[in-house]
Amino acid sequence: MSPLTVVNDLTIYHALEQKQVLLDALATTDDLELNLAQVTEMDTAGLQLLVLLKKEAQKAGKRVRIVAHSQAVSAIIDFCNMAAEFGDPLVIPARETA
Repeated sequence: MSPLTVVNDLTIYHALEQKQVLLDALATTDDLELNLAQVTEMDTAGLQLLVLLKKEAQKAGKRVRIVAHSQAVSAIIDFCNMAAEFGDPLVIPARETA
């Protein structure tokens, strides 16, 4: 299965619709990969949504992995000190490290 690419922002304004999309995607697989490279804005509502998705996956014996991060996603995960919670490597493109 190819990764689910999230193209909408993960903010309070999109959280309800994104929640249903993400939970529906989790229901169809045992190993959900998320591509968040196109997420241009994320707030704590989006972070809570990702935490919920991880917890629902754990309860169901499934796995959720983030396979690509945008700078916005990396920034909020880092700011909230949540990298260990996700256990996914934060991929930083070379142009961002300069």
